Amino acid sequence: MTRRRPDLPRTERDEAPMYLARYLERATKAPDHDEGADDATPLYLRRFRQRRSTETITAPLPPLWERSDHGMQMVLSEDNRNKEIGAPPQAARPVVNDVYLVRHAETQGYSTEAGITPLGAWQARSVGHTLARRVGAGERIVLAHAATNRAGQTIEQIHRSVLDGLELFEKDVKVIAPRPYDEFRNFMVATPDGIMDVTAAFRLYYSVLERFERIALGDRPAWLVEIDRFWRTQHGGGDPIQHWLTIPMLHFEPPALCVRRFWTGIRSLAAADPGARIVIATHSGPIRAFAIWAFGYDPGEPYNTEHVRVKLMEGGREALVIYRNRVQEVMVPDIGDLPTWSLDEDWTPPSWEPGEHDA
Repeated sequence: MTRRRPDLPRTERDEAPMYLARYLERATKAPDHDEGADDATPLYLRRFRQRRSTETITAPLPPLWERSDHGMQMVLSEDNRNKEIGAPPQAARPVVNDVYLVRHAETQGYSTEAGITPLGAWQARSVGHTLARRVGAGERIVLAHAATNRAGQTIEQIHRSVLDGLELFEKDVKVIAPRPYDEFRNFMVATPDGIMDVTAAFRLYYSVLERFERIALGDRPAWLVEIDRFWRTQHGGGDPIQHWLTIPMLHFEPPALCVRRFWTGIRSLAAADPGARIVIATHSGPIRAFAIWAFGYDPGEPYNTEHVRVKLMEGGREALVIYRNRVQEVMVPDIGDLPTWSLDEDWTPPSWEPGEHDA
């Protein structure tokens, strides 16, 4: 045990620290001190009570959904993921068509043209039930899908659930039966057997690759090298869609062309049935490319049955694209004015006048 030397000064202090001493002094000697309050009551609590007693209490605020003059409000949508920023009702612009680009439900696998799993069927039925609750009486619902098993089965389950929900909620809504549309297909790959879906091309790729690995003679064709990189990214736990979005590949359909044909299909459906809600079951790659085109960055891979929402405004020139808490106003592209990237010497750029295409 170490003993303190008697010639050294003592440094122990039994009084309160300076900050605490000043706090206690303000609490007991402040001019606005409440004489009736207990000195043990903390100063912050007494000051709070004093402010509350001097405030003039006006009429209570109306509910949040009625406070349109308090700026933008966070409105939770009725589905299980998206949150939308809703403007005050008087600022709402007329929406002609409400379009949902829905990713297919959980599938049994991507190496074959497999359908959806039981969990995927439940996911799709949840989307249909939500849509049945959201739609108003007298509206129309148009169902479309890509011509694949997983997209077709997804829209079929949505169709059944919508019909069940409309009967449950007793709503008079006309539902157009699902139809496949070529514009909403997955991105394609050019192979020796023709242009096919990247999943449909897997079996051809796998058989050709196995032959090259067995025999090991000659150089691999370029299409095989590119699709091999794509699928190895998938098998390695990476993001093959990001690979497709960011790495130029000569045998894969470019993301920009997917966005172009999606807009072609959306404009065609909207023109054929103005005022309808349009639900399109398709694939994550084109949906993600569509979102990147609208927002200018990659918001991420959509989950199974998650959707990108497109609200076509009155006039057909503008639209709102909504995805993962983001809302972006875009100009609806005129496909006829877009370049074809050909060597046609007769092509001339579209005319443009100042103010003609202003947002």
